[in-house]
Amino acid sequence: MLKRLLPLALATFAVGTDGYVIAGLLPSIAADLGVSTPAAGQLVTVFALTLALSAPVTGALTGGLDRRTALLVALGVFVAGNAVTALGTTYGVVMAARVVTAVGASAITAAASSTAAALVPPERRGRALAFVLGGLTLATALGLPLGTLVGGAGWQTTLWAVAGVGLLAALGIAVALPRVELPAASLADRMRPLRQGRVLGLLAVTSLALLGTYTLYTYIAPTLRDATGGSEHRTTLVLLVLGFGTLAGNVAAGRLVDRHSPARVLTGALIVAALALALTPLAVRALPPTLAWGAAWGVAVGLVVVPQQHRLVALGPAGAPVLLGLNSSALYVGIALGGGLGGLAQDRFGLAPAELGPVAAAVTVLALLWHWRTTRLPASPAPSAVPPAPETGSTARRPVR
Repeated sequence: MLKRLLPLALATFAVGTDGYVIAGLLPSIAADLGVSTPAAGQLVTVFALTLALSAPVTGALTGGLDRRTALLVALGVFVAGNAVTALGTTYGVVMAARVVTAVGASAITAAASSTAAALVPPERRGRALAFVLGGLTLATALGLPLGTLVGGAGWQTTLWAVAGVGLLAALGIAVALPRVELPAASLADRMRPLRQGRVLGLLAVTSLALLGTYTLYTYIAPTLRDATGGSEHRTTLVLLVLGFGTLAGNVAAGRLVDRHSPARVLTGALIVAALALALTPLAVRALPPTLAWGAAWGVAVGLVVVPQQHRLVALGPAGAPVLLGLNSSALYVGIALGGGLGGLAQDRFGLAPAELGPVAAAVTVLALLWHWRTTRLPASPAPSAVPPAPETGSTARRPVR
């Protein structure tokens, strides 16, 4: 079974790396394309926003395809988009290529998750999903720092490497994955839970939390310039510490929400994140405090997503795939808005990258306040599940939502 799941995890790793890696390459991208660093940061914004908005649409459009075909088509678009990005010599071409890449990426994670769930018996489904989605978590820890290190030979090299990982995943899927036919969910089915006020409230928490994070994280490379002296190896070290902190927080979150209220876990994470962000201008003046700051902030960031997933699933377990898909879109909306807000604060108000920390902290406090409000909302009826359609293949085990 590992042979079948590994290419799926590799695909999610490629998507996660592609989403994170640009942030570590902004200075060199900006210099090569002849634009400001905030303008280069909008490559992150556009990628995330396109992914968030196109995910339900591409999911609906590819719902009628068997999962292997859907993944191969999505990976083909993803690889082509990264190749054009690497070849691009103007800001407009690179921006357009990021849009194409995001459209391909938007279909990969959901298709990989639903395929993993269909390939294993119900009692092993959780472990299969954790393994496949572990590619995204691993990208948080390794994708950005390794991409930044490889980018020392030119930012295009990193994007070629990401395209290569996507191509390798496609080859593995073509060879090792059987046809998996699953019932499709329409776009209307995917959007139906948005009619629930409580669902919208929880999704807003996700977006605000990631907005706060990416207001600073999008511009992490220039933020670290004083602490690292411009050294790529020192920058990579800080990013590794931050990434492994995020990985540790993600692992800890799974255990904490099994023992404590997910709402309480999220409260603690947002408080720590706000404090770390507020201290950014002081923390990033030298390397030792920057490493401590990166570890603390990374753990806080890693603690956010799992409690939100648990809270959404608790609203309606039967509709969990749709709810988690919407949460993923909300996450990327936050990333997109964060990159935009960080760029605006630098362009319009002349803030230095490190000075974005207090701005990000203020947004995180807003997320905390909204989160507290959601804990006091009266319970609403659980979102209805998408009605299952007849199975169309022998390998199908559950409907895609």
